[in-house]
Amino acid sequence: MSRNMGGRYPHSSGERSELADRVVRVNRVAKVVKGGRKFSFSALIVVGDMNGRVGAGIGKAREVTEAIRKGMDVAKRNMITVPMVGTTIPHEVHLKWGAARIMLKPAAPGTGVISGGAMRAVIETAGIKDILTKSHGTNNPINTVRATLAALQQLKTAPQVAELRGKEIEQMVGKRLAAAYKGAEPASTNGGTTTSA
Repeated sequence: MSRNMGGRYPHSSGERSELADRVVRVNRVAKVVKGGRKFSFSALIVVGDMNGRVGAGIGKAREVTEAIRKGMDVAKRNMITVPMVGTTIPHEVHLKWGAARIMLKPAAPGTGVISGGAMRAVIETAGIKDILTKSHGTNNPINTVRATLAALQQLKTAPQVAELRGKEIEQMVGKRLAAAYKGAEPASTNGGTTTSA
C-alpha cells in the first residue's frame, strides 16, 4: 500500500460491486490569502465489500461531497484482500506505523468487534466479525487507518505458511485445526470423523 493512499491522477476502475463505505473523518483546512481565507476539505474514507476486501483513501476538494467522492475513488483503487479464518483473523499481529502502535488479536465466535475509532471502520468494512484490537500512541485517524491496513496485509493463513515452509498443514497446526482450515474436505478423507455409516 502506498504511503499517501493513492496517486495524484485518478484511474477509472471497471469493478463496481456492492461496496460499503465509511467516512472516518472530514477535516476543514483554511488557507490565508490576501483577500481573506480559502477553505478546503479533506476526507478520509474506508471502503470494503464486507467479505475480506478493504481499502482506504484521502480526498481533497473545495466541497465536502467532492472530497468524499475523490476519497472513495482512491480507496477503491487501493483495496487489499484480508485472509480470514471463519469470522476472525488467522493470528495475532503487532505493528508500528509512525507514532501509531496497534495490536490485532483473533477472538472466539460471538465476541464481536472490540475496537474503536478509525480501526473499527476498517475492521467492519473488511467483514471481520470477531476480533480484539488495541491502539497505542497517536490517535490520528489517518495513521491509525494506515497502520490497520498494513497489519491486515501481514496476516497469513496456516496453509499459506505451510506452503512457504514446504510442510503439510497437519505438521504445523494439528489434525483438528487442519480439518477446520480445509472446511468440508475432511468428510471425504479417512483422517477426520465422518458421519457416514
